Parts: sequence; C-alpha cells; structure tokens
Amino acid sequence: MESVWLGIDVGTQSVRALAATADGRMAGRGAAPLHSARDGDRHEQDPESWWRAAGEASRAALAAAGEVAVRGVAVCATSGTILLTDADGTPLTPGLMYDDGRAVREAARAQEAGAEVWDRLGVRIQPSWALAKVLWLARDLPPGARLRHQPDLVTARLAGHPVPADSSHALKTGYDLLGETWPLEVFGRLNLPPELFPPVVRPGTVLGEVCAAAEQHTGIPAGTPIVAGMTDGCAAQLGSGALEVGRWNSVLGTTLVLKGVTATPIHDPTGVMYSHHSPDGTWLPGGASSVGGGALPAAGLAELDEQARVYEPSTAVAYPLAGHGERFPFLAPEAAGFMCGAPRDAADRHAALLQGVAFVERLALAYVCGLGAPVEGPLTFTGGAVRSRYWTQLRADILGRQARIPEHADAALGMAVLAAYGTSGRRPLPEIAAAMVRIRTTIDPRPADRFTASYHRLVDELEHRGWLPADVAAYARDHR
Repeated sequence: MESVWLGIDVGTQSVRALAATADGRMAGRGAAPLHSARDGDRHEQDPESWWRAAGEASRAALAAAGEVAVRGVAVCATSGTILLTDADGTPLTPGLMYDDGRAVREAARAQEAGAEVWDRLGVRIQPSWALAKVLWLARDLPPGARLRHQPDLVTARLAGHPVPADSSHALKTGYDLLGETWPLEVFGRLNLPPELFPPVVRPGTVLGEVCAAAEQHTGIPAGTPIVAGMTDGCAAQLGSGALEVGRWNSVLGTTLVLKGVTATPIHDPTGVMYSHHSPDGTWLPGGASSVGGGALPAAGLAELDEQARVYEPSTAVAYPLAGHGERFPFLAPEAAGFMCGAPRDAADRHAALLQGVAFVERLALAYVCGLGAPVEGPLTFTGGAVRSRYWTQLRADILGRQARIPEHADAALGMAVLAAYGTSGRRPLPEIAAAMVRIRTTIDPRPADRFTASYHRLVDELEHRGWLPADVAAYARDHR
C-alpha cells in the first residue's frame, strides 16, 4: 500500500485533515465544523468538539485516500488556546481561544513578574497569550488541575493517555525556548503551581502511538506514531516549503503574516517579532500585521483588479488596516487605517489598497533585515490573496523579489510534512518539505521604480503619526 502521513489542523471554524504522500500528492482530505461562543472579549469553544471534529475529519480524509498505509500523524492548533483538565485529561473548563482578550490585568501582572525573562526571550506577554489566560483561570483553580494547550487534548486522546506538549504551542504560555524549560521562578511569583504545567518536547518528537479506542474514533490505525506538532502559523510555514535559512513565507489573507528561517533566534527589543524553535534546530521568526485583504471590498474583486492596472501607482497612498491597531512591523494599538490623497474613482481606490498592503509587506521585510535576519532567494506566497494573479504580480514587483506559489499550502499539509520528518529517522526537514510541497507557479518581478515615491510617502506618514520609530523609518527608506 502507498504510504501517507496525516496532518490534522484544529482551527477556529473547522478541523481539517489531510493525507499526503512522500512526493506531495494529496491522497485525501476531510473537514468537520467547529462552533464558538463569543461575548465581547470572550471567545470560547467546547474542547470535546475538537476531538469529535478531529475524528470526523480524519475518517473522511482516510476514506478518500483508500487503501493506504498511515506512517504518522501530527496535530497543529491555534496559538494561545488553552483549557484546564483533570489529571486524566477530562476538561474542567471551556477552551479559551487564541483571541480571547479578557485577561488584560493578568497580562500586565505576568509581564511585570517575568520582565527579565521576557526581555531575554524577546517576547511581551499580551492579553491573548496563554500565560495571561492561565492567570485568569487560576483565580478559581480546581484541585489537581492541569494546563493543556488545544492540540494536547487531541494528541492525548489519540494516545489514550496524557502526552507532553510541544514547545511551539507552549511559547505563549511562557516556555523558555532558549533554556528549553518552564520559568518556574516566574511562575512562583505568580502563585502558579509547577504541577499545573505539562512536560514539553520539541516539535517532531514521537509522543506515542494511536491506541485502539482512537482508531475506532478516527480511523487512524492503532500503532500509528503520533508526532508532536506546532502552532497553525508554523504549520503553514512548513506547508509552504520555505524552510531553508534565509527563506521567507508571506501569508496574505484577511491579514498579513510573515515567517522566515534563521540559524539563530532573532532578538527584537520591541517584541513585535518573536521566534519559534524549528524541529531541526533552526529558528522561525515571524510577525503578524493587521493590514490585508480584510480592508478590501467584499465583492467584485476580479473586476476591480483589472481596472486597477491603469493606476500604477495610484494617485492616493493607503494604509489598509483590517480592523484597529497594528502589531507588526511596529506596535501601535491606537493605529487606524488611512488614505493620503483622493482616489479618482473606485478602481484607483482599489489600486491604492492593493499597493498599500504590498508597501507594508516591503516595510516588514526591511524590518526583519534591520534586525539581522537574512532574506535570501525567492519568497513563498500563500494565503487567499494568491487567487488574484494581478495582486500577486504587483506584490512581487513592489518587493523586488521572485515569488513562488505552492499547489497546496495549508497548516494540515505542514503537519503531514512534520509527521514525515518525525518518523523519517531525521532526514533533513527542508529535504522532506521540498519533496512534499509542490510549486504551482513562479512569478518574476518587473521593474517597479514607479512605486518608490508612494512607498516613501507611506513610511513618512507612519513616522509622522508617531507609530513607526524614526530609526526603522530611516532604514526602510534606504533598504531594498
């Protein structure tokens, strides 16, 4: 039978499962919906729904794959989503989701208690981070409670017993990736008992094997190795195939996420960029901007793209923020989208928005270069924006770099890649990803000097509003 590796992505709206072969053929896919409870800053899900949906999605993917041999499975989930369970893994609380923002005071308390540790790690505790949520839950801590990250519940059910967490999901709970340990001294200051926290291993570590009960639920054969996963953002990077040092993946959908590979961790004193530890010992720095497709009209995009071609550059310069507040490449909670100048018509306005996103993308690449991170070779473009051929070409032009578009690039594929790595006897991760991630299209940049003045105008305006630091603005103007 043909060998496949199964990736499971526990998202916000659904669980997706994908069975992939060693040469990147998608043998089968499956999905099952999830539902949330939202109320202001609260965002919760029923943890049992994650396991139910994982079973449904896995069965569908394997049914579509037919007669195959499943060689491994790995699970990713949303970053910062946690719950409390008892010692046996039974949920004691709802799952507090990645964007649950109620723990504002707790985040400030955690930041103060571990400031020297967080400074060394180059992170800043935010209300949506798991450590802040732990403190919020600890106000009424049940006896014997255990912290679990979203994928921990699924992997424990697959194994039939609790298993270690992976260091990628543990990062936002305060895990020290440099020392590879929990900062117990900081937790002591916060009155958090050490037994609350699970053991942690690197992504790619084999956690155990699928048990008989899990086979009945998921269709994954008993005895299949379970491989420690990564967060959905890191999983998407694995699924892009951009895993050599100096390579970067730009994920553009509702918002913009930039992730790359470095030989050593990148220290960002502002905390807008932080690094995950890759399974192969390299580092995965990244940052998430709030600009993106969320600022575009909801309909008629294909027609607007065609009309926007005549406005290069647009008569206006846009900062197309999808929502309120900016996180990367600068931190400005008060930031709001704006438009400098008056577009001539709807097509000109659309052109300004498309170009504005690409300008922020260029600014973000300049920012990471300014921190000392290498940016070499072609970029990989993933996310919903790659459906627009025009916008993809425009981004390559403004960035001045060749872009590669994979056939399939999603978090579930990234977990299939990681499962193959974890069960391969440590073949190089970039080699495995290169075989499993097929490139659909390569886009070469056209000369784009016509955009330079508009780009500089946006940088100037961001600096003038006090959001972009002067030294970052100066570097960005000169960097190409």
